[in-house]
Amino acid sequence: MKFAAKRLAMLLVTMVVVSFLTFAAFSVISGDAAAAKLGTEITPERLAALQAEMGLDRPLMVRYGEWLAGFFSGNLGTSYSYQQPVADLIAPKVLVTLCLSFLSFLLIAAVSIPLGVWSIRYEGRTGWFWRFWDIVRTVFNQLCMAIPPFFTGILLSWLFGILLKWFVPGQFPELTEHPGGALRYLFFAAVSIAIPRVAMTVRMLRSTIISEMRKDYVRTVISRGNDRGSVLYRHVLKNSLVPVVTFLAQTMAEIVAASIVVEQVFGIPGLGRMLVASISNRDYPVVQVIVVILAFWVVLASTLADLVNQQIDPRLRLGGAK
Repeated sequence: MKFAAKRLAMLLVTMVVVSFLTFAAFSVISGDAAAAKLGTEITPERLAALQAEMGLDRPLMVRYGEWLAGFFSGNLGTSYSYQQPVADLIAPKVLVTLCLSFLSFLLIAAVSIPLGVWSIRYEGRTGWFWRFWDIVRTVFNQLCMAIPPFFTGILLSWLFGILLKWFVPGQFPELTEHPGGALRYLFFAAVSIAIPRVAMTVRMLRSTIISEMRKDYVRTVISRGNDRGSVLYRHVLKNSLVPVVTFLAQTMAEIVAASIVVEQVFGIPGLGRMLVASISNRDYPVVQVIVVILAFWVVLASTLADLVNQQIDPRLRLGGAK
């Protein structure tokens, strides 16, 4: 409990620091939001009046304090471009992106761990067939890692959308009104994100298990008459999962960045499209909230990995309690 409370406190402090840096960066970045909004109709008088109306003429710390207080109370500000509350504007986008990210992560975890364990069961076998199989497995794994998600997304859209007509590319169903159709649409985008990361996770898990199997305690347990398969599942796999969980946490953070690109390929109305449009329009209230949400996702993934590893390895629990 002490370690968990410590990690959650660090998460909160990190998010406050990230939010301040984000707010400060968009306050000093080149390009005045008020000037961009006025366009060709800008005059010194109108610019000063609009800056006062938007609150841009006040000190940075005053504006940040008001923004932070509003953030914790649910008031995320008003969009410069859409003249709507930022919370109402991005809420459906956040839901779509989070669904895509969670679906991608579930696919990665559900496929890579069993596949990595299965691939190790035949390690060390001799004969031409097993050598040939090892070459095929290695080449296929490298190919999956090399293909970027956006290209895989294009192929999946062409195959399952245009040829097989399992979904209509560019026509994303409303998630709240048609959840089944929306999840089916998101599944293909999630597959394109998951494929290279499944290959990376399988490769890492396989290498970790091989390294663990060569340790003295494994040879001792096997020498006492225990089956190799039971030793793998009861002892080796648990010890091998700690670095894999850390890697999956990093993958969980990277999924959001990949989602932003894949959303453009599949025409998914998530955070990616809104982030690009808001940056182009200098709609800083929207951009600030999106950046904080993405940062929170990354920090949360790291925190969850630490908490899970504490449960897997008792030595980490003892170390965290000091």
